[in-house]
Amino acid sequence: MTVWEHLALLSFGDGIAAVFILLAWAAAGYSIEHPPSGWPSVSSMMADYRRSWMAACERRENRIFDAQIIGTLRQGTSFFASTSILAIGGLMALIGNVDPLRGVAVELIAEDAPVFVWQIKLILVGFFLTTAFLKFVWSHRLFGYCAVVMGSLGAPGAEGGRRAALRAADLNIRASINFTRGLRSMYFALGALGWLFGAVALFLATVAVLYLLLSREFYSAPRDILMRD
Repeated sequence: MTVWEHLALLSFGDGIAAVFILLAWAAAGYSIEHPPSGWPSVSSMMADYRRSWMAACERRENRIFDAQIIGTLRQGTSFFASTSILAIGGLMALIGNVDPLRGVAVELIAEDAPVFVWQIKLILVGFFLTTAFLKFVWSHRLFGYCAVVMGSLGAPGAEGGRRAALRAADLNIRASINFTRGLRSMYFALGALGWLFGAVALFLATVAVLYLLLSREFYSAPRDILMRD
């Protein structure tokens, strides 16, 4: 069978649900990274604090505290990158042998499908996990760049210090953006697991992930704290 003949095994509802989760993933990222001017997201507000942090770092003589923060941020990205690659390994093993998954699905939803259908559903999960891994690795690298630029800062008020602090802030923000993208992809990977229970389950799981992500960025208690005067 050709690839198109294999894809024809998926129902129309499966196709719509798969496109929906991909569009939701892209739309969530865009709305969080480019929020309305009058309603900033938590991520966009934290970018301002990162700039303030680098400006304060440039004025400090003792920067051990700043180095510790960068180290903690890099540890976080390293942890999630390791978690993602382990999940990808487990997923690849499951794609190679979907029989246990088919057995569980038959018991839960009384539905069976060709092996290829289950593999396609798992590949969607793998797409999000792989994206998350790549984002975490790049974020880890960018935090390293930021640390190097911070190390180039001279004494407070030294020539070029302000420009270096601005560069460090921009690198820090880019690292944060990629880290957030990685987290977002992991959320959608969990939502994509809903496809194993059918198109309707995938649609509902996608809506749930969208609500979770957008509420935390635009309607959460941390946002209210950051908005205080």
